[in-house]
Amino acid sequence: MEVKDSNGALLNEGDNVTVIKDLKVKGSSSVIKRGTVVRKIRLTENEDEVEGRVEKTVMVLKTIYLKKA
Repeated sequence: MEVKDSNGALLNEGDNVTVIKDLKVKGSSSVIKRGTVVRKIRLTENEDEVEGRVEKTVMVLKTIYLKKA
């Protein structure tokens, strides 16, 4: 399974990625701002999603909103 970011770069377990668009968090009033760095991502079973820690909370993020740092 190949997981790619918004630019087509290959993502691997433990990579750091940057958010390229402000994202609203489902079930919350908070927003993940553009430019936020998500460190040490984990790959999921779905190749369109990765898991990472954002502001002390583990979240699943769509790869179309991420770029490899």
